[in-house]
Amino acid sequence: MTLDSNTLRQIPKGIWVLGFVSMLMDISSEMIHSLLPLFMVTTLGTSVFAVGIIEGLAESTALIVKVFSGILSDYIGRRKGLALFGYALGALTKPLFALASSTGIVLTARVLDRIGKGVRGAPRDALVADITPPHLRGAAFGLRQALDTVGAFLGPLLGVGLMLLWANDFRAVFWVAVIPGMLAVTLLFFGIQEPERSHSEERINPIRRKNLQRLSASYWWVVAIGAIFMLARFSEAFLVLRGLQAGIPIALTPLIMVAMNVIYAASAYPFGKLSDRVSHKGLLSLGLIVLIAADVSLAQSNHWSTLLAGVALWGIHMGMTQGLLAAMVADTAPAGLRGTAYGFFNLMSGLAMLVASGLAGFVWDRFGAATTFYTGAAFCLLALAGLVCQPEIAQPGSRINKIS
Repeated sequence: MTLDSNTLRQIPKGIWVLGFVSMLMDISSEMIHSLLPLFMVTTLGTSVFAVGIIEGLAESTALIVKVFSGILSDYIGRRKGLALFGYALGALTKPLFALASSTGIVLTARVLDRIGKGVRGAPRDALVADITPPHLRGAAFGLRQALDTVGAFLGPLLGVGLMLLWANDFRAVFWVAVIPGMLAVTLLFFGIQEPERSHSEERINPIRRKNLQRLSASYWWVVAIGAIFMLARFSEAFLVLRGLQAGIPIALTPLIMVAMNVIYAASAYPFGKLSDRVSHKGLLSLGLIVLIAADVSLAQSNHWSTLLAGVALWGIHMGMTQGLLAAMVADTAPAGLRGTAYGFFNLMSGLAMLVASGLAGFVWDRFGAATTFYTGAAFCLLALAGLVCQPEIAQPGSRINKIS
């Protein structure tokens, strides 16, 4: 699974632009989000309970907005404008964090930031599908996800470095985070040319029943599989908590997420490219097997070496499955309903993630960390059984070499 230069050359320029836009915005966001709980508790005097409420409200808002933005992008027949608005709204919230003098201002900034994320998510993914030939969709989604994930680990590293350099000056770091956010918006504005729709294409009202019925059983199967995957893979925050149990100092526990995202970024494009050539069902099944191995490894021991192995396997699983699921949505949804399709997919996956993380927290408190990860492995086995029983979905423009 090497980075084939020929395949990389075939990927449209717009995918590279969208990847670097995602990377810049993730650097901006993660510089703030990795420090925000500490800023609220230490500088603003916010309670930990209030921090949890703010995060829950913010993420729930993003889930709801994703559906409406996807539907709207299909209705107006344009993707770039909505994506640009979402990125711009996210960038414009960054100064609010630096200026915040109360928890209320932080709440406002977080909710607006997540609205921006919700607005841009589905139209951006639909735009990736629109500008990529069908036989390269797996590689394209994998490349965009890889660049996005590079930002997810560069942001916290830059934030930690600046905190050390500037003696824990949160506000100064938050001001620096404004720069990559604005660069992301500028790059998207000048770097992407949205493909023109054919004049013969009829504008679609996605919320009409007859149009929603065009979303096939194959698409809804992909939605169901995505939700089941989320039930089997709860929040990565539990990896950090496991790191604390392994004796890693509190100040260094964010490096667990950095390590996971490095592996995720390194594997997303190679596995995305592979998904264009092999059975989707087989690769998803293999991804679940890797996640089972990660859960068992994390459940077995608190030793740092076992923890590292589990985190590495978790990152590989993410690289194997996330871009693939996004490509499968594109393959099974009509072109005129892709925004709507991504909106519903993201909503159901996000709700499943909330349920899974709540269940994982309950099991952790009542029965301990090991039981939490064993429970995750059990959900994986259920998902694997369901996946094996389902027929293979046809892959447009690709050669399917069965690996299941």
